[in-house]
Amino acid sequence: MPMRVAMRFLAFALPAIAATFSVGAPAQAASFSCRETPIVRSNAALAPLSAKVSQGQTLTILAIGSSSTEGIGASAKDKTYPARLQALLAKSWPKSQVEIVNAGIGGETAPQTLARMKAAMAARHYDLVIWQVGTNDAVKGGDLDAFKAMVGEGIALVREAGPALAILDPQYFPSVRDPQRYGQYVEAVGEVSRREAVPVFGRYDAMREWHRSDAEAFKAALWTDGFHMSDAGYDCLARDMANAMIGMAAPSRPVVAASR
Repeated sequence: MPMRVAMRFLAFALPAIAATFSVGAPAQAASFSCRETPIVRSNAALAPLSAKVSQGQTLTILAIGSSSTEGIGASAKDKTYPARLQALLAKSWPKSQVEIVNAGIGGETAPQTLARMKAAMAARHYDLVIWQVGTNDAVKGGDLDAFKAMVGEGIALVREAGPALAILDPQYFPSVRDPQRYGQYVEAVGEVSRREAVPVFGRYDAMREWHRSDAEAFKAALWTDGFHMSDAGYDCLARDMANAMIGMAAPSRPVVAASR
């Protein structure tokens, strides 16, 4: 397991993250509580964001990927992770106007998203790209080396275009049919990202920790299909991502290394 980096900050910086919540469920069902989870691999700082935040400039973020980005399983568009993340960052960075463009399309694999990302980079400027990648590739299988090459190609594409980049890796779900293959794709995302010094929102490990903490309550973090995330899951993910982004965009804040 690679070194994990938890971005800690004073409670007043983002009060919403400390909150817990329960999701409506049948009687006697456990509720899912969102707890702070270290979810970033690599201590890479998003320096361009830091400068813009300190100057109160507008931040434009592209969230691109498949169904987790589109928000399959969310009850409304404002319950998706990009929408929740935008709301949380806006509260923490009130001097900056934060816009997150949701470019998620359910069912896509890495090659399809890569082609759209190339077009998006040519169409307009973004300060940050959050690339959610690997879930459908892991489920469907294929050439793992080709997948790694595509992740590397996407990283190079974004860097050449200019924005900062962070990667969101696959979700954890207990009913995965081939855990070994799925895990190989999760690790492949981490391997390429470490090599290229790109920060990764380690959603797989975070969600697995939620499940280990309370397997019954974890069910409320997933949609009815047991695969996609629910409103509760997306909200908790967004809180952890906001926590990490604030730490990365403000390197003067305390950074505590942790391993799991």
